[in-house]
Amino acid sequence: KRYLLSHMEALHQTIYEDKVPVLGYYHWTLMDNFEWSDGFKIHFGLFRVDQKTKKRIPTKTVGVYKKISSSNSLP
Repeated sequence: KRYLLSHMEALHQTIYEDKVPVLGYYHWTLMDNFEWSDGFKIHFGLFRVDQKTKKRIPTKTVGVYKKISSSNSLP
């Protein structure tokens, strides 16, 4: 959640203070993935992946991202 908000705040500053015409944002990453040095131990995806069942589990950040996207504003 802090990761997303800090990036959104920096993006907001880039657009409105630095006057950079940002056309989009891509969040890395949608789901937890394999990191070469840490395997599946590191979790920074919007969705967790249960390695046994492969079920995708939304994180709290999904709700924050949804609010930002639908309201076009920061919380």
